Amino acid sequence: MERRVFSIRGIVQGVGFRPFVHGLATRLGLSGFVQNQSGQVIVEAEGEGATLDDFTASLRRDLPPRAMIEALTWRTQTPLGDRGFRIEVSSSDPTGSIFIAPDSATCRDCLRELFDPGDRRYRYPFINCTNCGPRLTIITGAPYDRERTTMAGFAMCAACQAEYDDPADRRFHAQPSACPACGPQLTLCDNAGRAIAADDPFRELARRLADGAIAAVKGLGGYHLACDAKDAAAVGELRRRKRRDEKPFAIMVANFEIARLYGDISPAAAECLVGPQRPIVLVRKRIDPEAAQVAGPVAPGNRFLGILLPYTPLHHLLMDACGDRPLVMTSGNRSDEPIAYDDADAFARLADCADVFLVHNRPIHVRCEDSVLRADDNVVLPLRRSRGYAPQPIALPFACPVPILAVGGQLKSTFALGRDTSAFLSHHLGDLDHYEAGLSFERDVRLYEDLFECVPQLVAHDLHPDYASTRYAPRRGVRTLAVQHHHAHLASCMAENGLVDPVIGVIFDGAGYGSDGSVWGGEFLIGDYRSFRRAAHLRNVGMPGGEQASREPWRMAVAHLLDAKVPLTSLNGRIAASALKNAVTMLERGFRSPPTSSFGRLFDAVASLVGLRDRIRYEGQAAQELEGLASAVADCGCYPFELVATNDLIEIDPRPLIREIAADRTSNASPAVIARRFHAASAAMIAAVCRRLQAQHGIDRVVFSGGVFANALLTALAKSQLEAAGLTVFCHRVVPPGDGGLSLGQLAIAAHREADEN
Repeated sequence: MERRVFSIRGIVQGVGFRPFVHGLATRLGLSGFVQNQSGQVIVEAEGEGATLDDFTASLRRDLPPRAMIEALTWRTQTPLGDRGFRIEVSSSDPTGSIFIAPDSATCRDCLRELFDPGDRRYRYPFINCTNCGPRLTIITGAPYDRERTTMAGFAMCAACQAEYDDPADRRFHAQPSACPACGPQLTLCDNAGRAIAADDPFRELARRLADGAIAAVKGLGGYHLACDAKDAAAVGELRRRKRRDEKPFAIMVANFEIARLYGDISPAAAECLVGPQRPIVLVRKRIDPEAAQVAGPVAPGNRFLGILLPYTPLHHLLMDACGDRPLVMTSGNRSDEPIAYDDADAFARLADCADVFLVHNRPIHVRCEDSVLRADDNVVLPLRRSRGYAPQPIALPFACPVPILAVGGQLKSTFALGRDTSAFLSHHLGDLDHYEAGLSFERDVRLYEDLFECVPQLVAHDLHPDYASTRYAPRRGVRTLAVQHHHAHLASCMAENGLVDPVIGVIFDGAGYGSDGSVWGGEFLIGDYRSFRRAAHLRNVGMPGGEQASREPWRMAVAHLLDAKVPLTSLNGRIAASALKNAVTMLERGFRSPPTSSFGRLFDAVASLVGLRDRIRYEGQAAQELEGLASAVADCGCYPFELVATNDLIEIDPRPLIREIAADRTSNASPAVIARRFHAASAAMIAAVCRRLQAQHGIDRVVFSGGVFANALLTALAKSQLEAAGLTVFCHRVVPPGDGGLSLGQLAIAAHREADEN
């Protein structure tokens, strides 16, 4: 006989891991116990050595669907001779790393019960089990037990308690378990909070939506605003009330078969759509005459459509009532405000947006928006990592010597906590320009620190002095480390790909505070976590009007035309003569025209030059539409550019490109052809510079990062050319290439430098 003591770390709480261990040990005839501790699961198992070997192998191999083991160690001790295997009451252990499970979509077993008239949970909108349901959004403390969730106020009835206590039941120790007799309840209200009498609130809501109403629906991590996606008037009214002019809306459809009617869904997109994370997946709109269509205002001027499948029982019941009709399902907020998740706040902020509210009395503790992925040509790219993914740990290629907090940037904000070899990246928090978003940022930092029992000794932040996250860092009262924006992007891509040796970093974005105080954004870096060197960049031009130039692409067109000594005639008639004159004066005098090397702003300039977009309604709109134009035509040539080397720094000169684009516009060349040639030229710039840097430094690994690399066409063209030249290219597949991934890079740099100094 032998007794083994196991310590198991990872996502092993809230995912049915203890019931799994109990069932496995019981089947094998072992005695002992399993117990949750704050940072791990402890198992003591006693039996014959060969049986314990089988038990150990199965622990690693046969996990519950949502479990993930980071580390499993064991030691032997003297057998105790006890009988039977039991689940012990959880205990607190502040020394170990804690892993909190993400929220998970309703599993097949629960769905079968949900629509079974003979089941006691028939049509109950809060059905869940150990394999699915709320986790992060309801947890208030660790270890993960019912009393430390927002379900603490719902005492289980006798039937639910019996399931909870039965090791053979699927709800054995399922903390959010409930039923109609003892669990949360649903209410349909008007926008003043008055209950609406209805035999079936879902069918009543579906009827109102079909009549053109707008609804606020309380989901898993906050409220959605919903309307009939085929009703152009309803969608337009939602845009007016939400103050969201043109940014695309996502739609929810009842099932995968209906989703295929609206989008060309690749195998990779299909896997994402039906997986337990249930993100919004951007797929190409179907354009054949038989394709189902949503109203034009859902995604105006966009070749992609965001599709979402139901991920809670509430959503399944609502979509069942709507049949094959899609619903717009967008964040419950106005403009860039944080999504509403508290009921009182939702009624206060959304009463003017929604005609009717579908609410429930299970509190949401953690606000968490839907994740967004782009799945095109079987390449999956995260654009927003949030519900379903956060706070699943990301493995670092080395350990953090001390607990570290990285606070990210200003836009698409996330933060990251580092402990041991794990990075816990937060859910998406939005843009910190908004006061309420800043408050949410600070609240959620404190929450994560409590959940993961991680007290930072070092805070990493962006180099930009005016970011809200930068101003927050010194208020923590511990050491701080400023990390240059594009270095953080480089390190982010390195970390998620497990790289440690120096790389060539191609970092293209809209704007980042450079080491020289100028606005960077078209950068080639040689570096690793320890340091970097700016090896090449796009030629600087002024940004007339400063930040205003990022919202009005015509201003960047003026800057590039003026720099290339090309007349502004292509802008005449579209832009007022006085505005053009002011922009030229600003550039000539250097007044309110900070120099920038931004590749994102070059995309804006070209979008304006081809007549596509002089003003944008949301970030990245001009570049997205330019990519859409370019993707509609085959390869048709490449515009010229020059590389100018000065003192080991290469400057990419786009002036030949600008002159050729202006000439093509004069000769009435197709905007799509111009867009395609511009993408080809951009990829050729990347390839030419990287080949030269490879020859100079002997580095053959390249990372792509920054928001510009959300552009699938540019990424594919550049990657193909580099691989043909013998270089290896690494892209983002875990965190977004944009600023949502900054905190991971900041964390990796801080951890590596801390290790160097110690």
